[in-house]
Amino acid sequence: MTTATPTTLSIKHLSKSYVAGKPVLKDISLDIADCGITAIIGPSGTGKSTLIRCINRLVEPTSGEIHFEGGNLVALDRSGLRLARRHIGMVFQEYNLVERLTVMENLLTGRLGYVSPFKAWLRKFPEADIARAFELLDAVGLGSFANQRADSLSGGQRQRVGIARALMQEPKLLLADEPTSSLDPKTSVEVMALMRDLCHARGIPVVVNMHDVELAKRFADRIIGMSGGNVVYDGGPAGLTDDVLKSIYGGEDWLQ
Repeated sequence: MTTATPTTLSIKHLSKSYVAGKPVLKDISLDIADCGITAIIGPSGTGKSTLIRCINRLVEPTSGEIHFEGGNLVALDRSGLRLARRHIGMVFQEYNLVERLTVMENLLTGRLGYVSPFKAWLRKFPEADIARAFELLDAVGLGSFANQRADSLSGGQRQRVGIARALMQEPKLLLADEPTSSLDPKTSVEVMALMRDLCHARGIPVVVNMHDVELAKRFADRIIGMSGGNVVYDGGPAGLTDDVLKSIYGGEDWLQ
């Protein structure tokens, strides 16, 4: 008798069309385990980013269900979605920091779902939140940067702030939308290692979409290969043979 793997997220028959009759996502069904890193790879335009953004409804699905914490995210109204998003952290390709704010102020925006708009406007956050922000800054190696403006940071430092801000939410799931595509190879490895280690220590599953196959193989526990809006591979890094990669990306020239 086998025991089912506990899941954090269950996607059922998810489809998305930006133009009627031209689906970007085609009947996607996936269960995301409650631990580890799931990497989504595939050519540009195949729906990787759309899939990530449908999960927290930054993009509205055309049809299907997304089950998280006992509810269907697709069916939630604005108030319910705001509450659900408290538990879904997001790391963005272009960081999405508020450039004119300090690093500390950017981290505290990760608590906006937990404080009143008035207190947020006054920047009145509980002492526990401020203490947690300092702890996370130390964890991402930016303990001495709390009072620096975000626009003074390098790309790698900005992404570290982005990770810390997402973790300020104390999420049950972390989504990362091409978090290394704007970074050099060395910094990309450092950012992926940081995200892996911090989320593993906190028991937070990660879903990340990325272009770099080798980086995905190095850090992911599970890889979803997409092509033309479909899932064409779902397995471990070791299963990404040349034949599988050809089925994902098409052709052979890029493998040379």
